[in-house]
Amino acid sequence: INAEYMGDVISSARQFLKMVQCTDAAAFFGAMGCASALVFANLGASYGTAKAGVGVAHLGIMNASKIMRGIVPVVMAGILGIYGLIVAVIISSGITAGSYPNFAGYIHFGAGLSAGMASLAAGLA
Repeated sequence: INAEYMGDVISSARQFLKMVQCTDAAAFFGAMGCASALVFANLGASYGTAKAGVGVAHLGIMNASKIMRGIVPVVMAGILGIYGLIVAVIISSGITAGSYPNFAGYIHFGAGLSAGMASLAAGLA
């Protein structure tokens, strides 16, 4: 790879970035992806924790020696909320004022929505 070719690639990339639309709607969709990842993941985590907590309470009544085994689903349900928080932080770090293109906003919206809904489904399962 020679330097002239790399210079052409960099200049064409700069020209492409000048043509990309950066509207206020992109930041809105990016923020909605961040919020949906956080909200839906924590809804799944809270429902999963409640359901697992009922199981631990029932296990304590039936066989108290197995309570520590029953705590594992509670911890795993809590990890769903942490996963949503991590995805939300990654998305929010990518949102920049003025140079945030529309397709990045849509991608972040889809990523946050899919991560949040997957955690919600895992909590409901």
